[in-house]
Amino acid sequence: MAPMDERILHEIDDTIHAKARLGIMSVLLTEQSASFSFLKKALGLTDGNLGNHVRILEEAGYITVQKAFAERKPRTTCQATEAGRKAFLEYMETLQLLFEATKHGGQESD
Repeated sequence: MAPMDERILHEIDDTIHAKARLGIMSVLLTEQSASFSFLKKALGLTDGNLGNHVRILEEAGYITVQKAFAERKPRTTCQATEAGRKAFLEYMETLQLLFEATKHGGQESD
């Protein structure tokens, strides 16, 4: 078996790789869009922590954030962009390559 290609690790998207951001992107790709409060509850994050991760994803162009008022209460909704969907799928493909490279534990396969 050939040694693992080191480039695989360098291809992991650090913007998505953080646990909270991976969770946000997973929810948004499953639900199409989600409110801030839904994401907070689903991922078990604080307002500040979620806000920071949402900002990072928004600055990367992976999500859009819409702010509005519903019954005089602020409502923030997040949605994955096409670039975010593409980045997430590429991230998952890279993880799959890493899994395939390591699943035999360095032993020869038959």
